[in-house]
Amino acid sequence: MTAIRVLLVDDDPLVRAGLSFMLGGAGDIEIVGEAADGGEVGTLVDRTRPDVVLMDIRMPSVDGLTATESLRTRDDAPQVVVLTTFHADDQVLRALRAGAAGFVLKDTPPAEIVAAVRRVAAGDPVLSPAVTRQLMAHAAGAAGDTRRARARERVTGLNDREREVAVAVGRGLANAEIAAELYMSVATVKTHVSRILAKLGLNNRVQIALLAHDAGLLEKTGSS
Repeated sequence: MTAIRVLLVDDDPLVRAGLSFMLGGAGDIEIVGEAADGGEVGTLVDRTRPDVVLMDIRMPSVDGLTATESLRTRDDAPQVVVLTTFHADDQVLRALRAGAAGFVLKDTPPAEIVAAVRRVAAGDPVLSPAVTRQLMAHAAGAAGDTRRARARERVTGLNDREREVAVAVGRGLANAEIAAELYMSVATVKTHVSRILAKLGLNNRVQIALLAHDAGLLEKTGSS
């Protein structure tokens, strides 16, 4: 099995050491580099070719948000997981909108951080339904009329089935749960998700969830 290549980005050397120790103990994860600032990320990504970047959101020079936005513009961008001390923070929300695959709290138990890296490397977001709802509630205070109008215009390009899948993703459901609820195969769900991403120009399921919320699609389900 090919090891998951991970780049650690945090300005605190003790945090990096702790992450390196806990992740390095997993047989399927390899720490390929460390950075103390977001400004170092681009060069290190070119050199080490990580699959996943664990990115601190607050750093003194170039912050994790700026570094994430820069990374996600690349065609071969690694997955980004934001490291934070806050559950629902404006910067975390902006990083997710920029294409981060999720976030983990710095005090998350080691086994859960390892599991988060594995999930992201496999193409799954690291946002549980509960955390997704919390972020949606936080986003509600930040989403104004302009954002809603823009989001509604974007989702008009989806057909009815794709819209149903987008709503289910927005509710935090996994592919198997969506398949059971909408009476389709998991493979068909994955196809719909891929088409939604392509049509809307999005990077991952987290962005689908945020857009579905902004467009008001979740309100119609009573799940906002």
